[in-house]
Amino acid sequence: MHSAILYIFRRLLYTLSVFAGIILLVFMLFRGFGDPAVMLAGQSGNAETIRNIRTDLRLDLPVWKQLLHYVNDLSPVCIHERETIEQKSLRGIFWGNELAVGLKVPYLGKSYQTGRPVWDVLMQALPGTLMLALAAMCIAVPAGIGLGMWGAVRRNTLFDRISMIVSIAGISMPSFFMAVIFIWLFAILFQSYTGLPVYGNWYEINEVTGEQVIAFRNWVLPALTLGIRPLAFITQLTRSAMIDVLHQDYIKTAYAKGLPSRKVYWRHALPNALNPVITAVTGWFAELLAGAFFIEYIFGWQGIGSVTVRALEQLDYPVLMGAVLISALIFMVVHFFTDVLYRMIDPRIR
Repeated sequence: MHSAILYIFRRLLYTLSVFAGIILLVFMLFRGFGDPAVMLAGQSGNAETIRNIRTDLRLDLPVWKQLLHYVNDLSPVCIHERETIEQKSLRGIFWGNELAVGLKVPYLGKSYQTGRPVWDVLMQALPGTLMLALAAMCIAVPAGIGLGMWGAVRRNTLFDRISMIVSIAGISMPSFFMAVIFIWLFAILFQSYTGLPVYGNWYEINEVTGEQVIAFRNWVLPALTLGIRPLAFITQLTRSAMIDVLHQDYIKTAYAKGLPSRKVYWRHALPNALNPVITAVTGWFAELLAGAFFIEYIFGWQGIGSVTVRALEQLDYPVLMGAVLISALIFMVVHFFTDVLYRMIDPRIR
């Protein structure tokens, strides 16, 4: 018990230190992309307007003070002046008069284009990304495990060779290239049969009631495109793990006891081959959450990816910085819980 708590503490400390490094990197990186005051003032802004904006954004302070203010804005535990709390519309619980200590929602700044808080922009887009990643994994996991298991059982057959060729192609081809192929095939060439649209969000507005209705047909192409690479990877990993397990002594013992092949495969072989697959699945889910940028943009899917690409086109740096930090945080949180759960499940790594 003590070792488990110590392990969790070490992993948490490691995760927080990595995230602190990412915050520093993001802060320094986006400082080189131009003066935010000039971008906010626009072409009609004069020197006095730009100077006032720089003062409001604290850009007139030394770099180390700007970094401290940035970290203070991001941190849930913070110290702010009452005037700053009201000016930034910070949400949380604060104690104190002139200088208040509080617990708040992280403040990521405001969008240069819309003036909306970046946190609200990203939280509005996050459900779309979560649902798309879940839909992609729902395709990739059962299909990948099934194909990998069947390929191991029917090793060196025609089916096994074809599945390996297809999985290698799936890993090799970029997702945006697969998106173009799927759009041309299913949304243009055979659209009269499939009825699948090229663009679409996860919901549609009912013209009569004005309510949001889940549009499952819009999910098919984005989820399939996003799920191809993890499907191919899981297929190869499951096949390799199953081949190793099928040569173990306890599998031979199960056959010697007269158990049917189906029971040996499903009850004895597959559960012991899934440990590396589980790790891969959680890793891929984190990558899908953080890396669905171009897929969302190509299919017009409303998620963090499309918001990020749009912000990049419009040079909306607060949204870009917030998207990078949120994506990194999601990735690290998933991997943190994966490490902890994997250690609890598999006693060999304790």
